[in-house]
Amino acid sequence: MGIFLSLFIYLISYLPVILARDVTRVTIFVDATKTVATNDEHFICATVDWWPHDKCNYNHCPWGNSSVINLDLSHPLLANAIQAFQSLRIRIGGSLQDQVLYDVGDLKAPCHPFRKMKDGLFGFSKGCLHMQRWDELNQLFNRTRAIVSFGLNALHGRHNIRHNAWGGAWDSNNARDFLKYTISMGYQIDSWEYGNELSGRTSIGASVDAELYGKDLINLKNIINELYKNSSSKPTILAPGGFFDQEWYAKFLQVSGSNVVNGVTHHIYNLGPGVDPNLVSKILNPQRLSRVSETFGNLKQTIEKHGPWASAWVGESGGAYNSGGRHVSNTFVNSFWYLDQLGMSSKYNTKVYCRQTLVGGNYGLLNATTFIPNPDYYSALLWHRLMGKGVLSVATDGSSSLRSYAHCSKEREGITLLLINLSNQTDYVISVHNSMNMKLTVKGKDINGESSLSRDIKRAVSWVGSTASDGHLTREEYHLTPKDGYLQSQTMVLNGIPLQLAEDEGIPKLDPVRVDVNSPIYITHLSIAFIVFPNFSARACVV
Repeated sequence: MGIFLSLFIYLISYLPVILARDVTRVTIFVDATKTVATNDEHFICATVDWWPHDKCNYNHCPWGNSSVINLDLSHPLLANAIQAFQSLRIRIGGSLQDQVLYDVGDLKAPCHPFRKMKDGLFGFSKGCLHMQRWDELNQLFNRTRAIVSFGLNALHGRHNIRHNAWGGAWDSNNARDFLKYTISMGYQIDSWEYGNELSGRTSIGASVDAELYGKDLINLKNIINELYKNSSSKPTILAPGGFFDQEWYAKFLQVSGSNVVNGVTHHIYNLGPGVDPNLVSKILNPQRLSRVSETFGNLKQTIEKHGPWASAWVGESGGAYNSGGRHVSNTFVNSFWYLDQLGMSSKYNTKVYCRQTLVGGNYGLLNATTFIPNPDYYSALLWHRLMGKGVLSVATDGSSSLRSYAHCSKEREGITLLLINLSNQTDYVISVHNSMNMKLTVKGKDINGESSLSRDIKRAVSWVGSTASDGHLTREEYHLTPKDGYLQSQTMVLNGIPLQLAEDEGIPKLDPVRVDVNSPIYITHLSIAFIVFPNFSARACVV
């Protein structure tokens, strides 16, 4: 009885909106006979950057104490936010990583904190990572079971030769000493990334020739093989951590050769500068969001042709560059861009997607001062918990304003559908078909025992879900809306309930509404929903 009361209240809350808006019926077809791509188990990733507190953009300094070297690692909410993922992938890196010296071994250069410097790269001097700080970071990683990717300094020993081009030999001694220390302390690093945004015409601040860069990767591979020869697990190599330049990427893969690079990382800031007054309209523009699919497709082809041993990663993506958009990147509306990026990149066989940032700038998943989660944190957490590795093909007869993505469900049978309604005028009533047999079934059997032909004539679609205590079949729905309908609210609402921290600063439960399988799916205007079908007949998703 309780579930039907919840359903009644839930649907009643929609009625005023549904009656006042345009309502369009849409059919979605999901092909669950095979996967079209596969993500890594730890697809969701967040970055921790090096920017100091006086990194400013547009007369605003949004970083505070959120960098690798001054982040408050003892704050309980930081640990709670990471632990909620059980094993969150964290990438340490960013613009200043190629100016970081490691205070270990036979370092001959002075190791000082970053400071503003007019002629310095990105306006800052070289900086220092002390080993005590590295110890403290690894204590946090170990305590929270984080999976760590670390970006190494690829400019050490080099010099500027013209414009932003850098030449000379990479001095690997400091990196080698840093790796040796890391191994001696037993710190588990999943992957080492080489350099940040040094890739040819799309480089930012400094560039390195693709052939020279490729040879450096061979050197790094040899160092890792040597230093980790007695280790039970060997970290992988990521490169180049830059904006995609097809010619440059192809060249460095050809030069480095087979099985040197494991993950080909690229960065995306497809919304433009954070100061753009049209940022919200860009986020809600389906044509604008779809443009980046060309980058995903071209990178996929480049890897298949020149480096089929490697996989594609989004190593850094914050939507809007220069610290993100103030009062936009940390609000509900940004989840339209973020979740669409996760869904789109997955279809192109992207293994990992690293969000800029975990904390820091305007685009942090956590507030840079309080560590209170911003809306995108909950979007990331729901994706991590619900969307499995297997990516499924989805087709729809609806508008481009309704974005739809489907995956095998995470660590359970069935599928999970992500629906994103970008329209500010239209609500959608959605029917879902299993394209395998044009109907949904419960573990291969028709729900009512009728013949396929008979049932298809009687009903356009069958719904599949888990079984409630009273024997009724249900599906699970997670509807995301902004508080008070304000798109730039910093409070996300899940199924009508604002998401707020518990008194002990614990991450709130993200509970679904269980809905009778015979009811339609309603997606209101400017909202997002995850829909879980626990018993969807999915040959590709057998657990």
